Amino acid sequence: MDIRIALAQIDTCVGDIEQNTQAILEWSARAAAAGAHVVAFPEMTVTGYPIEDLALRASFQRAAQAAIAAIAAELDRTGLGGLTVVVGSVGAPQASPSSPGLRPTNEAVVLSGGQVRAVYGKHHLPNYGVFDEFRIFAPGSETCVIEVSGRQIGIVICEDIWQDGGPVAQMDAADVDLLLVLNGSPFEQGKGHLRTELAARRAREVNAPVAYINMVGGQDDLVFDGGSFVVGVDGSVLASAPQFVEHLLVWDLADDGAPAYRGELTPALDPHEEIYQALVTGLAGYARKNGFSSVVLGLSGGIDSALVAAISADAIGGANVFGVSMPSVYSSDHSKDDAADLAKRIGADYRVQSIAPMVDAFQDQLHLEGVAAENLQARVRGMILMGLSNAEGHLVLATGNKSELAVGYSTIYGDAVGGYAPLKDVDKSLVWALSRWRNNAAIDRGELPPIPESSITKPPSAELRPGQVDQDSLPPYDLLDEVLDAYIEHAEGRAELLARGFDADVVDKVVTLVDRAEWKRRQYPLGPKVTALAFGRDRRIPITSRWREPRP
Repeated sequence: MDIRIALAQIDTCVGDIEQNTQAILEWSARAAAAGAHVVAFPEMTVTGYPIEDLALRASFQRAAQAAIAAIAAELDRTGLGGLTVVVGSVGAPQASPSSPGLRPTNEAVVLSGGQVRAVYGKHHLPNYGVFDEFRIFAPGSETCVIEVSGRQIGIVICEDIWQDGGPVAQMDAADVDLLLVLNGSPFEQGKGHLRTELAARRAREVNAPVAYINMVGGQDDLVFDGGSFVVGVDGSVLASAPQFVEHLLVWDLADDGAPAYRGELTPALDPHEEIYQALVTGLAGYARKNGFSSVVLGLSGGIDSALVAAISADAIGGANVFGVSMPSVYSSDHSKDDAADLAKRIGADYRVQSIAPMVDAFQDQLHLEGVAAENLQARVRGMILMGLSNAEGHLVLATGNKSELAVGYSTIYGDAVGGYAPLKDVDKSLVWALSRWRNNAAIDRGELPPIPESSITKPPSAELRPGQVDQDSLPPYDLLDEVLDAYIEHAEGRAELLARGFDADVVDKVVTLVDRAEWKRRQYPLGPKVTALAFGRDRRIPITSRWREPRP
């Protein structure tokens, strides 16, 4: 017989076991109402993901186990006991041959008839990039195949399909009709096709369709994009869910020998739209899950603050964005005009607070010159924003981009202050591209573009001294971003950079700036990861280091 599979890509919050449990019950009811026989939820649904060292806390483990029992009982009490529900959670501690002491498992739990029907422990525990599971979990060792209405469904978790061999290879002998994969797979630019291609390989390997369920939402510096899907044995996508929204994807597993059914198919997003939506999702999730309903940021009239303001308006609504223009004696009239225009376009609260009297008060005592005087202006602005945050309860947003952060082109305790940095993993070239995409998207919908055109076209400047532009201190951003990509994301040294054809003076300047700025990056606010290698968990470089790239 045909059986209906529902993939519930939902947004959970780490540690909010009560609310996560309620969401599981609500979405299970939706799946049942849609005629589903099986509903699957993402990895670690009960606890949220990633739970990091919470996994090692006994009280947390007990709460998760109690929640599993409560979910099973409530499903049965409300007449959903006949529905097979597959959820992710943290398992009971057990001995691990790879680490001392007891470690819990990252597990999938199968519920039906008011009880736990099967448990599967994740085999392959990633220990690279943003992942640190090998340290906190014990690996599973058994396969898991359940029967639903006479059909055999194999269950694995995320990394288990990325590694050759292991539980997926063992599914061959089980003659499964469907491979169900629970995932907590963070968004990365260009990662979507890798998932579907990998799932297609596994579908051929087990000679059965693969149903891939992924979580959605922002969690600290990670963004989960959903995008759940089903692929057939021939590699074709049979059903797909939208990205960045909660969604119930329903698909029918055809009877033995019948042609595979096609379900809902969601068109792929434009690459720039995909990144933009990841940034919106990351900010929205961080603000909501940490109790912030509004944000405050400095509006300089420049492209970075303009893009952050547009992202903020899309994430939490323009009325909840508080923009502050903080002109100095060096601020141009067009910058102040652009800041006011932007605030009007997105419906933000807008105020002007001159920094000149405060800077003068400091200078009367300190008499600073050069870079010290420039940094004083930035630090006064940071103090204003943090003061407003304390007084009015806003989340302060840092507006710097990845290119600036890479070379230390920011003032610590100045423009680097804040609780969240939406552009932390977005280089300057991409800032311009995303700004143009957002404006064009508005035009296509018959709306007013949120970002003033002059903010996009004028040369970027910190405006901390007369006539200053960024290119006084840095190579042109298109060149800078190419060198940074090779040096940081591809870990190439000086010799490799020169072999690419980059000018030696440019290479030496960029490498020196990057190496000297590690201490600043450690103190920068967290922001959403959207590339393969973001500053933070992805890249761990000693602050105190005498290593320098060899030079002739």
